[in-house]
Amino acid sequence: MKKTNQDYKQVLSDIEYRVTREAATERPFTGKYWDHWDKGRYRCVCCDTPLFLSDTKFDAGCGWPSYNAPLNSSAIIEHQDTTHGMLRTEVRCSNCDAHLGHVFEDGPQPTGLRYCINSASLQFEPNANTKSIEDQ
Repeated sequence: MKKTNQDYKQVLSDIEYRVTREAATERPFTGKYWDHWDKGRYRCVCCDTPLFLSDTKFDAGCGWPSYNAPLNSSAIIEHQDTTHGMLRTEVRCSNCDAHLGHVFEDGPQPTGLRYCINSASLQFEPNANTKSIEDQ
């Protein structure tokens, strides 16, 4: 069953709603996960879909949580984003279409990608199985 905007407003904080449902961006170095290094899994704050593993998180110095790969290839969808006079690739949750952030081609190996994700779009599951669903 699809949630309405009113449903999301009732369960999300203001910043979580603005980021995930209106494609806002939290200020750098302000989100709860930009400097978070516990082991576990990061899930979509809107629908609980597993998105990223702590093992793929790295310090990109940009002020947002950054990962070099999603949990699995079906966890996210990508769209071309031309807002703010830029050409970027937007990243969304494949299950509920929540805006997560953007992906850039300046990350570390082995992927060379940097998934720059808003903390407000995530919830953390500590000590979760840290294997990709595709690896299980």
